[in-house]
Amino acid sequence: MRIVKTIGFIALLLLFIVSYGQQRQDSVQTYKKRVLETTEVDFLTSYYSQNGDNAAVSGGIGTEELTDVTGTFVVSIPLNDDDVLTIDAGVSAYTSASSSNVGPFDGGQPADPFVASSGASSSDTWANLTGSYSDSSDDRNTIVSGKVSVSSEYDYFSLGFGGGFTKLFNEKNTEVSVNANVYLDKWNSIYPSELRPFANGANGLSNRLFSNNTITGNSNYSPIFDEFIDETRNSYSVGFGFSQILSKNVQGSLALDFVQQQGLLSTPFQRVYFGDVADSFIENFQLADAIEQLPDSRFKVAAGGRLNWYINETFVVRTFYRYYFDDWGIDSHTASIEVPIKISDKFTLYPSYRYYQQTQADYFNPYETALSTDIFYTSDYDLSKYSANQLGIGISYTDIFTKAHIWKLGLKSIDFKFYQYDRDTTFSSSIITAGFKFVMD
Repeated sequence: MRIVKTIGFIALLLLFIVSYGQQRQDSVQTYKKRVLETTEVDFLTSYYSQNGDNAAVSGGIGTEELTDVTGTFVVSIPLNDDDVLTIDAGVSAYTSASSSNVGPFDGGQPADPFVASSGASSSDTWANLTGSYSDSSDDRNTIVSGKVSVSSEYDYFSLGFGGGFTKLFNEKNTEVSVNANVYLDKWNSIYPSELRPFANGANGLSNRLFSNNTITGNSNYSPIFDEFIDETRNSYSVGFGFSQILSKNVQGSLALDFVQQQGLLSTPFQRVYFGDVADSFIENFQLADAIEQLPDSRFKVAAGGRLNWYINETFVVRTFYRYYFDDWGIDSHTASIEVPIKISDKFTLYPSYRYYQQTQADYFNPYETALSTDIFYTSDYDLSKYSANQLGIGISYTDIFTKAHIWKLGLKSIDFKFYQYDRDTTFSSSIITAGFKFVMD
């Protein structure tokens, strides 16, 4: 019922914004430049791969191998001089050796945390649809926007909505903005297969998994496990922005963001192994002592800034810094630099570097260091202490005259980028992205 009411509220809000924008358009008789001259279509795609030896699914040990392919269409439609409707639709399909071990005994080979299982949890598809609407004032100094999004995968559903307000001053040299978003999420909890027979205190050793297999090590396997009662998670965010043109060649901006999360913040299929409990195995796979347990609230704060320096027609320097902290004990620093190099009228290179470091969350424990008497615990290395480096290179092609055509669409630009990411743990990843922008003739 709450979701139905929320959808109704969003629909009324967007209807009001559209109506307001149309009334303003009808009342203006003089010529003004359109915010968006014609319909634009972006097609974005990427291929991502990662690897490592600290999978949270298997309690901080085991393969983190994963590949993901995404495809996204973004269509921006000018409704009139002032208003733009944008539809963003995307699909992501992944194959994961790590998540396959939610059910490590499903495959035909011996179960092993460093070997992928062929079970149903080895792959999934995520889909997203977002609609946004923006209205600009006649003098283009005020922009009001709203959006609604829906995303879904096998064990997760999310409904989001939000809006923003932007004001420009000082002959558009100064800009301030505020935006707010709400996400209402729902888990369909999937638990490690060996824990399911023990739900809510049951003695599951008579289950077929255990009767058909021999438990080695501690044969008196007795995990701590109760299913989550509340499977919802709500996230609320508000962000403030300030941008200033400092000189003919320099522009700076500042941002401050707050996020409050409530509900199920643990991942139901991530195992934990205790240091004070004897180990139990089936084949080469250690049976979970429990699943990740984290607090049901989290407050995050991020503050950062950008400084862009136009050196000449060939070089631009873009810098970024952000400081983040939350009430789980994580502090982090992010710094990056990108130097676009214009090598011709149509081609630009984009070399970049990004550095990141964070402290450990209060509840993080490596493999077999948490205790069964602890209230909260996780072996997810995303919450561990680490530092990371990312190198990137990209190239873009731009043709403002859109000479190349596909049907009624003129090709305006093409972008290719590659990033290599490495942590000081065993984790590494790489991603290749491609983007194609078309305009409607």
